[in-house]
Amino acid sequence: MSKEITKDLDGNRPFEERVFARFDALDANLQNLDSRVQVLESRAYDTKPIWERALKEIVDTRRELTDRLDRIEGMVLETRVGLRRAEDRLEKIESNRSN
Repeated sequence: MSKEITKDLDGNRPFEERVFARFDALDANLQNLDSRVQVLESRAYDTKPIWERALKEIVDTRRELTDRLDRIEGMVLETRVGLRRAEDRLEKIESNRSN
């Protein structure tokens, strides 16, 4: 086997120095990761007001449609009542004619 595999790749630096260098590298990676997560979180918060407005508009539209449908239903009922009254009057007139 070649001894190059176990060769000291960091030169002759002491163990503690190599460990601290690795800690520094890990710390830098964590800071980088933290900054990337903050960017993603800020983007998520930026869209929250858009969704809140969209939801409010959906609720308002549903409420408006419900009100309109209620008014239409009222008009239909009034029309039926008027039609029923007209039919009753017509029957009364027809019954008076036949007598």
